[in-house]
Amino acid sequence: MPRIIVVGAGINGVTAAIELKKRDHDVVLVDPGPLPHPLAASTDISKAVRAAYGADEKYTDLAERSIKVWRRWNREFGTQLYHEVGVMFVRRRELKPGDFEHESFKTLGRRGHKIERMNSAQFWKRFPAWNPELYRDGVLELQAGYAESGRVVATLTERAKALGIELREGVRFSHLDEATDRIRGIALDNGQRIPGDSIVMAVGAWTPYLLPFTKKFFRASGQPVFHLKPSQPELYATERFKLFGTDITTTGYYGFPINRDGVVKIANHGPGREMSPESSKRAVTPEDERKLRDFLSSTFPALTDAPIVYSRVCMYCDTHDGHFWIARDPGREGLVIAAGDCGHSFKFAPLLGEIIADAVEEKPNPILQEFRWRPEIRAGSGTDVARLKPKTSSVEIGGD
Repeated sequence: MPRIIVVGAGINGVTAAIELKKRDHDVVLVDPGPLPHPLAASTDISKAVRAAYGADEKYTDLAERSIKVWRRWNREFGTQLYHEVGVMFVRRRELKPGDFEHESFKTLGRRGHKIERMNSAQFWKRFPAWNPELYRDGVLELQAGYAESGRVVATLTERAKALGIELREGVRFSHLDEATDRIRGIALDNGQRIPGDSIVMAVGAWTPYLLPFTKKFFRASGQPVFHLKPSQPELYATERFKLFGTDITTTGYYGFPINRDGVVKIANHGPGREMSPESSKRAVTPEDERKLRDFLSSTFPALTDAPIVYSRVCMYCDTHDGHFWIARDPGREGLVIAAGDCGHSFKFAPLLGEIIADAVEEKPNPILQEFRWRPEIRAGSGTDVARLKPKTSSVEIGGD
């Protein structure tokens, strides 16, 4: 059996390891730990799972397929990892052609999704936490919701162990073990070498730091995340408070209903601050909190003074065009890089392992053309308007 080393046990790495093991490969999964890694993007209480992607039907199709497997995972694992509570994207003005929300409404409707238009005062009475004078229109995607991301990674890690995947936890990747014609394995920072026939680097925002030659392709950026404890928790229950994006192409704010611990999570999806995942500056700033309070006072008045019980900076691994990067390195035989989440990949967790394994095995998969090795892409060519300055009229959006 070919020996494949997967570096990084976040959502890309653990799903890839599981799929490769199912395909009869000898798999070694390497991560400094502890697992789930506390600094990994996937280690949080929630990530959005939705099919709304503006007019981009490639991602909509992937999301539809993923949601079917999320439901199956709930049954297989015997616990609710995915909560199908609905997702709403709203605007302060009426939806217009070209808006992310308008194009999502059109695309989802054409594809047979259960959706509702949020453009009546009567409709907004269903959501009493919102300022009813501020938001006029939007789309509610009923067959969508969120996954408990940290629990998902922990559950999949246990699945990997049960399948017999060799887990090397507590060791750090140092560099690739390269010969003149191909990759022979990896070196650890303790001097140990692990030989392998193929290497999958799935290290998220660490990618441009652990593989310096990728700095021309990737940028690591941090986005503020807040967990709040509301004084009126009943206002934020899933029946009255959906996962949301509010004028997200301009404000960047999105959030989640109250969870089992009584926490409402609100985060921002914007340009972010460039930094290493282990930077001493990886913390929310007073300016981040000031902007959050301003947003809350206008949108959710009852949350304005809610205490922040936890905050973190969620790291993105950004590509220049906003698409994922799951591809073989044409200059280093045996190396596959699975990175470039750009803040919107976790929803596809049920399919990521399959896509990465196809890249390793060089199997045909149409989506790999989208995620190909593409050094020709230049900075600023993305279409996620919440993350671009100046703003444009494009409709692709992330923020999960």
